[in-house]
Amino acid sequence: MPDDPPPLVAVLAAGAASRFGGGKLDADLAGKRVGRWVLDAVGEAGLPPGVIVVPGHVPAFAAESGWPTLTNICASDGIGTSIALAASAALGQGRRLLVLLADMPLVTPEHLAALLAHPAAATTYPDGKAGVPALVGPDLLPHLAELDGPTGAGPLLARYPRVAAPNGMLLDIDRPEDLARAAQLLTGRG
Repeated sequence: MPDDPPPLVAVLAAGAASRFGGGKLDADLAGKRVGRWVLDAVGEAGLPPGVIVVPGHVPAFAAESGWPTLTNICASDGIGTSIALAASAALGQGRRLLVLLADMPLVTPEHLAALLAHPAAATTYPDGKAGVPALVGPDLLPHLAELDGPTGAGPLLARYPRVAAPNGMLLDIDRPEDLARAAQLLTGRG
C-alpha cells in the first residue's frame, strides 16, 4: 500500500537441492545464476534489497548480490524454519513480509507489483491453493514465526486475497532438466 513502508523481502535459499544434486541456485540459467533472477525481479519491481535466508554456507549468487543474509542453522529441518526466521525479522522491523523462493527464476516484477497492490496477498497455484510469492501482513507474522519442519505457509495464506500467476511463472528449479524448461520460458518472454 502506498503509505506503508516497503515490506521486508525475504528470498528463501536454504534448501538442500538434493534432487538437483546440490548447487542449483548457482547454476547458470540464460547467463545468470538461478538465484539472481528473483533478486532482479525484486529490483525491477522497485523494491529495496531485503534478506536472503541461507543454510550454513552462503551460495555464490547471494554473496555476489550485496544483500544481507540470515543463516538458518535448522535449514535441514525444512522450509518452515526459513519462513519462521524471515517472519521474525519482519516482526522485529515492524514491516510486512514478501516471501519469495530463490529457485523460482520466472517470477516477474509485474506479479510482485500485483501482490503489493494489496495489504496482504498470496499467489494462486494451479491446484487452487495459496502459496509464494506471498505478501504477509502483520496478522500472520506471529504464526509464521512459529513454523518449523517441512510445512510451509500455504495453509495460513489461504485467508488472503489471491493473485493469479502468469503461465509458467511458478516453475521452480528442482532438477537439472528444469533449467532447459526455464530457459525456454525466458526466451518466450521476448
